[in-house]
Amino acid sequence: MTMLDCAITDLAARLSSRGISSVEMTDACLTQIARNNGRLNAFITILADQARADARRADEEIASGHYRGPLHGVPLSLKDLIDLAGVPTTAASRVLEHHVADADAPITARLRTAGAVFLGKCNLHEFAFGTTSEDSAFGPVRNPWDPTRSAGGSSGGSAAAVVTGMGYASIGTDTGGSIRIPAAVCGCVGLKPTSGELPCEGIIPLSRTLDHVGPLARTVADAWLLFHVMTGIPNPPLLPVRRPAPSLRIGLLRPYFMDVLSDDVREQFELELERLAMAGVTVVERAVPHASDIAAVYLHLQLPEASAYHAPVLQTRPEDYTPPVRLRLEMGRYVLAEDYSRAQVGAEVLRREVDAALDGLDGLVLPTVPITAQPIGSTGLTIGDRSYPVRALMLRLTQLFDITGHPAISVPCGRSRDNLPVGLQLVGRHGRTEDLLTLAATCEDVIGQRG
Repeated sequence: MTMLDCAITDLAARLSSRGISSVEMTDACLTQIARNNGRLNAFITILADQARADARRADEEIASGHYRGPLHGVPLSLKDLIDLAGVPTTAASRVLEHHVADADAPITARLRTAGAVFLGKCNLHEFAFGTTSEDSAFGPVRNPWDPTRSAGGSSGGSAAAVVTGMGYASIGTDTGGSIRIPAAVCGCVGLKPTSGELPCEGIIPLSRTLDHVGPLARTVADAWLLFHVMTGIPNPPLLPVRRPAPSLRIGLLRPYFMDVLSDDVREQFELELERLAMAGVTVVERAVPHASDIAAVYLHLQLPEASAYHAPVLQTRPEDYTPPVRLRLEMGRYVLAEDYSRAQVGAEVLRREVDAALDGLDGLVLPTVPITAQPIGSTGLTIGDRSYPVRALMLRLTQLFDITGHPAISVPCGRSRDNLPVGLQLVGRHGRTEDLLTLAATCEDVIGQRG
């Protein structure tokens, strides 16, 4: 196993004992970026000189006994919505091509305090307003397993970077599934914490009601570390001992959530459910009675909030947006106030229903995305005897938990017949992201790292 194959938790002790250096890790990641970024288009901005200087500083601090914790000297990246002082924040749009951040976002500052090394800013779907990372002023992000296919979105560049060793982790945002979707279709771990647990200041918003920020990583244990650092704990404890699988009770969301799945995803997901059951996990069926309302509630919250934020520029420079993103922003102008208000009520109903589904359980389980990565440019897909828009399919199983604010995580659970990753999604109680992560770690051990 090479250094680039390791998780942060595998390398932290070697870094602290100087068995490996931050400079070595950073150089290895930059070599991977040079090798892969032209093919995958994962990065918009690469900070090679700055990263090497920060890595040398980290090594000097560790050598002098000033070890900050398990992220000290670890190279990672940021989705290019998140401010890094002195570096452009483009949101993958010509609208912000001359914008340079004058300060770190709070999330960035906390990672910097923990000693992280920033390799650069990752490509995304323009302004995070899409699920494929295709509509970008810098060109589409491509899937590491098949560059003719989408990397998912909107944090597609972050997922592609993590999977290919172009950094040990990345920080993304999630408004309808934008961390979990690319994590699933690229084959890494993606965590959306509970709403409000991590600050979104210094991050260009899509929908202030629905926006979340969180990590994409190689393992659940790494996501645990990153989450805690992002809450403001620079030297967090390692993930505690996993709970025994036979002590766990999880709820399978079947109606609506299992109704529309590709054959590959259904086959792989049901195989993993069998593995969990064989390990002793109790799986019971649960439902969300108003699941059919999810898409309407989501759109009537997200569209007008996104449109309101962009209104001044949309009025004066509409041509600077990619056409699909501009169209969705313009749609938000026509959402009535009464529809927006009704959606807020609907969100509360759904929140209570997810709480009820979680009653007496350690978490909920469902696929992350009902399909595998689709060819770039694909707009529709037939499942069974019906055709569906790709965008709607990608969002179908993730957007509920942005509406309700429950923590949710995607972990890899094998591959399709075409060797494309499939993701398993776990959902936890409000404010219990730590419990969700310990549940996910147990499930990860049972199903194995087969992303």
